[in-house]
Amino acid sequence: MTYTINRIISDAGIDDVDTRARKALADHGFGVLTEIDVKATMKKKLDVEMPAYRILGACNPKMAHQAIGIEPRVGATLPCNVILREVESGVEVSAIDPVASMQAIQNGELTAVAGQVRELLAEAVAEI
Repeated sequence: MTYTINRIISDAGIDDVDTRARKALADHGFGVLTEIDVKATMKKKLDVEMPAYRILGACNPKMAHQAIGIEPRVGATLPCNVILREVESGVEVSAIDPVASMQAIQNGELTAVAGQVRELLAEAVAEI
């Protein structure tokens, strides 16, 4: 099983893909709670260069509330990370597959919620 939902955008730079990703996520009920500029962090902390790489911590409050109600410790796996990274052919967008990330938690009700979140994330990635 793969653990991410992926797409390569070959006709845009990372800033444009970032804007498009945030809009697609918002259109599917997600907000971006956190952002990590991995490239800048690696330069600052290790003085190494790398291609652009951003991690967006996306959260769908309705689905997060439902999941926490089912399994209170699930917050340790939230939010749903979406990465944007420069690759040779463009910008790759990868969103965590919530079903894959929930496999360690043996709770069928939570797995069903994760499936709904997976569908929303897959739709958002497809729309970027």
